[in-house]
Amino acid sequence: MDVLSVPEERGRGWYLSLMAPNTKGSNFAWLDPSRLYCNHQAFSDCVKELLQPFQNESVDLVAGIDAMGFILGSAVATTLSKGFLAIRKAGHLCVPTESQPFSDYSGREKLMEVRNDVLRPGLRVLLVDQWIETGGTMRAAISLVEKLGATVVGVAAVAIENSEGGRWIKERYRYSHCIPEALQAQIDRQHLDSFHSFGN
Repeated sequence: MDVLSVPEERGRGWYLSLMAPNTKGSNFAWLDPSRLYCNHQAFSDCVKELLQPFQNESVDLVAGIDAMGFILGSAVATTLSKGFLAIRKAGHLCVPTESQPFSDYSGREKLMEVRNDVLRPGLRVLLVDQWIETGGTMRAAISLVEKLGATVVGVAAVAIENSEGGRWIKERYRYSHCIPEALQAQIDRQHLDSFHSFGN
C-alpha cells in the first residue's frame, strides 16, 4: 500500500501494514512504526484507538518518552486537550531534574530524566511511547512519575510485546495498544507477514 493511501474500509489496526521493516541490521530496532504517521488518517485512527480504553479515565497530563514517544504523545495530548511533558534521555534538560537508570531494548544502560517542577501528588498521568519491546524504558518512566508522587493512569503504545517487561506492565497498569489479537504473535516474533510484500 502506498504510504499516503487510505482504504475504503478501515478495520482496527489497518494502518499497521504501513510500518517499515528494518533494512539496516541489528544495531536498529526490528521495524520503523513511524512510517504510519505520514498518513494523516492512519495517524488519526492510531491515536483514537489508543485512547479508547481511557475514555472514562481522568487524565491531567500526557507524558511522552524520548524520542519517538514525543510524536505520538503530543498527538494524544492534543486530542485530549491536555498538556504534554517530555521525559528525556539524560543531559538535555537545563533545569533541575529527577533521574532514573534503565536498560533500553538493546540492553544498553542509560539514564532518563524529567523536570521536577511539574509532577506532583494527585496528578494523573498517561504515559505514551511508540513501542514497548523489553519494557525497560517504560518502567523507568513509570518510576520517575511515581517517584515524584504523581499517579500513572495508564500506558499507551502502538505495540506492547509480550516480553517479560511487557507482561510486567500489562499485569500492573491499565494499558492500550493498536495490535489486534490476531497480529500479536507476529509482533512477539518480531516479524510481520506484511513485510513480505513491502516495497512491491
